[in-house]
Amino acid sequence: MDTSRRSFTDPSTLTGWFKSSYSGGDQGECLEVARGHADVPVRDSKAAHGPAVVFSADGWSSFVAALKSGRLSA
Repeated sequence: MDTSRRSFTDPSTLTGWFKSSYSGGDQGECLEVARGHADVPVRDSKAAHGPAVVFSADGWSSFVAALKSGRLSA
């Protein structure tokens, strides 16, 4: 993956997408993350062929930690 890119127009070309087991099934408010890449691609689970945003590994970890600690609301 080109680490200088911060988004992908068609992330379906990436592999390793998964949805969290905490997502609760078909609630429609889920993100998918692609494993196995140096950076962390994230997309809307309802729009698998739509755009994805790419976080640095540290940026994604910081984002998840902020959500878990309540510094950001989900």
